Amino acid sequence: MSFFRLARRNAWRKPLRTFLLIFCVTVAFLIYGLTASFLNGTQGTTGASDDLLGVMSTAGRTQALPMAAMTRIASEPGIASVAYMTRMRGYVTFEKNVVGVSAGNPALIAKVNGQELGLTPELVSALGEARERVLVGRALAEAQGWSVGQRITVTSFQTARKDGTRDWRFDIAGIFEGETASTDTYFMLANYDYINTARSRGTDTVDAFVVRPAPGTSAGALAARIDALFANSATPTRTQSEKQFLEGFLRQYADVGLIINLVIGAAFVTLLMIVINTMMFAVRERTFEIGVLKTLGFSRKRIFILVLGETLFLFALGGTLGLVLAKLATVVTGPALGLVFSMTVLAKAASLIAVLGLVTGLIPAINAMRTPITAAFRAR
Repeated sequence: MSFFRLARRNAWRKPLRTFLLIFCVTVAFLIYGLTASFLNGTQGTTGASDDLLGVMSTAGRTQALPMAAMTRIASEPGIASVAYMTRMRGYVTFEKNVVGVSAGNPALIAKVNGQELGLTPELVSALGEARERVLVGRALAEAQGWSVGQRITVTSFQTARKDGTRDWRFDIAGIFEGETASTDTYFMLANYDYINTARSRGTDTVDAFVVRPAPGTSAGALAARIDALFANSATPTRTQSEKQFLEGFLRQYADVGLIINLVIGAAFVTLLMIVINTMMFAVRERTFEIGVLKTLGFSRKRIFILVLGETLFLFALGGTLGLVLAKLATVVTGPALGLVFSMTVLAKAASLIAVLGLVTGLIPAINAMRTPITAAFRAR
């Protein structure tokens, strides 16, 4: 009988106990896989850029910036391209079905962050053919069941039209995919001219300017220079990277990453206590058999590895099942929830499986290794 087979047979000595342990490990790593995928996905900030800068008013979105500021920003050295953006939030059909619309110049948007959004020349051209056209992100299109050519109506929460209504009608010209799975595609891209012409207030203003630094230019230094341009103006600005903006936005509600890490930590500590206690009890049950193995010539080192191999087997099997279930959950739910099960998540989970398997098996393995043969035979 091979060493691995002996470890596997020992692990299944009590099938129900082994099944329950594997179930605990599976649930723990299912939780880990889902929460890590959440942080890694579009609800987190992993997909955000450190180089792309956003210029907003220091007062936030409540204070719009004049369109004329774009000329001053573009004249600053070290800037590759600049675009402008006005954000509109509204709902489709019912109020809880909230969607976001980012309106700008199609050509400028494509130049500044078209690669990150997955904008092809065909999509940009289709958006610019008519003012009422929009491009819809893949995640939003799948969540709403929308398709190209469909006409939709977004009822804005704040942006009213000149005729007094808040209904904005759009024709879907295309669907953009995003550069990677973690790119946020849960929004629409619209023509700024359409919204700017029809809205009742805030004409010729924008919510933010989007700046792409030139190669070799420090994003942080450029942000400071842009803010210095408007420091003594009527509309002082705050320039920060896309990632900084998203992290600040999420912290307005809570430190999501810290909360999730605490939940995961509590789950793994509980799992450690359960598995260590169970394995110590299981090894104590086999004290006599350990004495027999030592009598047959098994060294202290082989006994140590044998017990450690059992816990690694339990964690490997349970952890793999949990991660497979987490991966299936991200596939089934689709991109609407922002769950992205990446190779990074898989690598971290594999490391945790190895570490937890070794840690939980360490104390039982040491006890088994140190048990004298005479004491083992008296245990029967």
